[in-house]
Formats: sequence, C-alpha cells, structure tokens
Amino acid sequence: MKDELFIGRKNEMRQLQNCVESKQSQLVIVYGRRRVGKSFLINQFFDENFDFKLVGDLKLDKEGQLLNFYNELKRKSQKEIEIPKDWRDAFWQLRDYLDAFKDEKKHVVFFDEMPWLDNQKSDFLPAFEYFWNSFGASKNNLMFIVCGSATSWLVENIDHNKGGLFNRQNLRLYLEPFTLQETEEFLIKKKNINWSRYDICECYMILGGIPYYLDLLDRNFTCSQNIDNLFFKKHAVLWDEFNHLYHTLFRKAENYIKVVEAVSTKRIGLSRKEIIEKTKLRDNSDVTKILQNLTDSGFLRAYSFFGKKKQGTLFQIADYFTMFYLKFVKGSYGKDEDFWAHNLESPARRAWCGFTFEQVCKDHIKQIKHKLSIAGVYSEQSAWFTNADDIHDGAQIDLLIDRRDRIIDVCEIKFSEKPFVINKDYDLELRDKIGIFKSVTKTTKAVQLVMITTFGVQQNMYSSLVQGQVIIDDLFKDY
Repeated sequence: MKDELFIGRKNEMRQLQNCVESKQSQLVIVYGRRRVGKSFLINQFFDENFDFKLVGDLKLDKEGQLLNFYNELKRKSQKEIEIPKDWRDAFWQLRDYLDAFKDEKKHVVFFDEMPWLDNQKSDFLPAFEYFWNSFGASKNNLMFIVCGSATSWLVENIDHNKGGLFNRQNLRLYLEPFTLQETEEFLIKKKNINWSRYDICECYMILGGIPYYLDLLDRNFTCSQNIDNLFFKKHAVLWDEFNHLYHTLFRKAENYIKVVEAVSTKRIGLSRKEIIEKTKLRDNSDVTKILQNLTDSGFLRAYSFFGKKKQGTLFQIADYFTMFYLKFVKGSYGKDEDFWAHNLESPARRAWCGFTFEQVCKDHIKQIKHKLSIAGVYSEQSAWFTNADDIHDGAQIDLLIDRRDRIIDVCEIKFSEKPFVINKDYDLELRDKIGIFKSVTKTTKAVQLVMITTFGVQQNMYSSLVQGQVIIDDLFKDY
C-alpha cells in the first residue's frame, strides 16, 4: 500500500486493513458515484497485487465477459483451462483455482464494475450467490471485493439482497466525494495548483469533490479558464459527460434524467408529488425506485422539511456536476468558447453561486457544527418555507439546525467576494423571516441567527442580530 498516493480515505483504508487481518472470509462491497475513485482506492491499497481480478465491460455480452474471465484466470493460474460455457461453470473454475491456496494469508479477489457482468440473461447473480454460499463464505483465507459505479445494482442485489446473499457482506464502503479540505490537498499535492480558497470553493461548486474531474484541471490556467476548457471549448473533455454518466449507470436513463431536470428547477427541491407532476411519470413503484437509486448514487439529496418526518421529504440535486450542467452547459455547447469567463458578473452566475454555496454548506455540516461548538449536541438539519397568506408574508429558510439543547439555528448563507454587509433593508428582512418562522411553527425553542459567509460579516449597526458566524476557512477544516 502506498500511503503517499492517497488524499483522504483514511477510514476506508483502516477498514480494508481490518478485513485483511481478519481470521474469517470477507465479502466487501465498494460503491459510490462514478469517477469518485473506487477502483483507484482498491488497486492502490493492494498495489495491484490480486490473486484474481476481473473488470466488467458495459459493452460486452455474456459471452464476451466470460471470455475475459477465461483469459484472466488462465493468465493467473498458468494452466490450460476451457472457456466457461456460463457463469456457474466460471465460478467452479475460480473455486478450483482458489482452493489450491492452503495458507492462512488472505487471498484477494477483485471484481470491478460487477454490475456490468450481470447483463441480460447472464444468470450471473445466482451463480455468484451459489459460489459464495457454498465456498467463499467458509474460506477463511479469502477476501472477495465487489465494486461498481452502478450503486443501485450493488445496493439492491448485494447489500439488500433478500436471497442467498442476505446479510452476507462483511464490509460496505460508500466512497464519498472529497471534502473542501481534501480537494485543496489534492490540488496542491497532485496538481501543484495554489488557488485561493474562494476559487477552490467555486471550482468545487462545479466539479464537486470528484477526483477524476479535479485531475483534469491545468495549473497554467485560472479557475474560469479551466472551466471554459473543460465544458465550453470545441471538443471539450466534459461536454458530453452528463449523458454518458447517466446512461452508463441507469437502465431507462431518460426517466432518471427527467427527474433530475425537474428537481433542478426549484431551489429548495421538490416533493415526490411535485416530481411526478413535473415529469408526468406514473405514480408507482418505478418512481420510488428512481428516487432511491438517484439518492443512493449521490445525485439527489433527500432531506426533511422542518416539523415533518417522512411525509415532508424534499429531493434536491446533490451532485454539483449535474447542477452546473443543467444550469449552464446544456444547450450551450459551441456557442461561446469563453462562456464562463465572459459571465463573471452576470446575474445568473451570481444567483447560481449563492444557491450552490448553500449546497456546499449542507455537505460540510460537520465543519459548521464544530465552528458553532455544537458538535457534541444532537441536532437535525432541515429546510422550511411558508407561502404568503392573509396574516404572514412568504418566507424561506434553506438551512435550520434544530438542536436538542432547545436552540434552533437559522442559517443565512451568502457567497460574496468581500465581507458581507447587512444593511437596513436586509436587517428588516431577517427580523421578519425569524418572526414569521416563530409564528407559523409555534416553536418554544430559542431561535438565533447564524451567518455563513465567505469572508465574514462586516461589523456595523445592524450586525448585532448575528449570534454565530462561519466563514469559508471554517469549511476547509478537517474533522
């Protein structure tokens, strides 16, 4: 294992090491968003030193996948074998090969992109279930790692399997995108890019903490120039990434795209009912599955509406790449090769920055709680809004932290190039918003205002309303 190659992933590596040292057989599931670095983690942790490795191929049929299996096993075993006629035959061959290892050292098998092996009429899954239950589960010197970007397949067929693999996995690793701190470390150590944290945050709001995308950045260009090069130049690397991404992950990808397009139209997100109304999809279990798959894969965030439980669930775009593509890239390819640089001061870009910075804050709630010294206090995050009526004006709060110590933090989030100024009008708006929230929710808890900004709140006669502050540097902390 080459520790110097890794940015973050410390907890994942510790858990993998525990599996290696275990005296029992180990079935390990590794999943997460495409391009997040799953294969890199496993390959580098084991220094590519696998006793057997097979990579699924999206474009191959059953026969093609089995031929790849045959070639890999023949190379590893150094024996003459026959091409397996089906997956049951293939797993019997793998069993014979692994059974020859009589020592107690862990022998590692890695099936990368396993979901792509389970193509139509392949009968791959029943064959794997039988292999593991009849052989692998009792083979104490075996560590079998399954990995794939099609998170929904792994969750449904391995993790939540109701048949032969029920409760069989020993370790489930969901690989998260990099945090802001890890992104900064990656840019400095891997790319020799020393941008300001403001620029890094804006880059993060476009590419997220996805190592594959971050590795495409060029230190010789500014952040804006890099975004133009990646998205808006002719033959740009990422101009067709969106369609490729969804079509490689989901069957009937068009319905998944309909859902994310619908959800992207409303800042606070949509309920299940609103999604059905906008997409015109039938209200059935297929919609439930789509929403679950998009959430499991990290493309949607399911979060609660203040004061409500499951019935108040809202779905919001959680994938930064998807948000940026739908807002600016879709339909714009080739129209202006310097689009991002030309729109530095545009209202659309400023509005997008404000909204997307809110998502960054939600993804760094741990850092926010630490700065507010409430990391040890149980709390729940939610959103809240109310429509105008005869008594109240409408109001919206994108982030509430409801604490067990009977305090509710109303978080106002502002992305600006300099310290944020609260003027008379905004002071009145804040006081009205908090007043409406108290009146409508009838909360008996203390309500206090927290400002989350890039460079803090400028002190003036109106800033005394603020009872807690978080700045961009706080979001870069490692906890």
